[in-house]
Amino acid sequence: MLLLALAGGAHAESGIQVKVAELNLVDEVYQLKGEFEVNFSQALEDALNKGVPLNFTVEFELNRPRWYWLDESIASAQQQIRISYHALTKQYRLQVQEQQKSFVTLAELKTELGHLQDWKVVERALLRKRYSYEARLRIKLDLSQLPKPLQVNALTSKDWNMESEWYRWTLTP
Repeated sequence: MLLLALAGGAHAESGIQVKVAELNLVDEVYQLKGEFEVNFSQALEDALNKGVPLNFTVEFELNRPRWYWLDESIASAQQQIRISYHALTKQYRLQVQEQQKSFVTLAELKTELGHLQDWKVVERALLRKRYSYEARLRIKLDLSQLPKPLQVNALTSKDWNMESEWYRWTLTP
């Protein structure tokens, strides 16, 4: 019984976590690939199913650490992701820039939201071979994009807190 309770509690926890991220060099440009674990709270699922669009921001930063001064910022990028539910078609939609995909179930949408691929973030010419760089990635729900009446509740409720910790790794070109 205790194991079932613990397993149920772990599954019910909402939030976003970056599982893995890496930069791959393709045609003189580093492309970002990442995997997220996405678990919506019941409040977020209810809002989405009632037609409230949710906007997420994916943030990437690349810095060169320096022991004698502040870290040097090499590159930073943001990507907006919008998810919504359309009751008329009974489909979930995910929009990244101009690309849009439709899904029948919320599970399919969350799986797609959890994959980030081929995002061009930094040119190779900006990096030097003799240095190591620190890359950082996170994803968060953009509360400022919610309808105004929901923003007040979202700011005071942990059910709406969907922000991953910074995932860090070292890049050596």
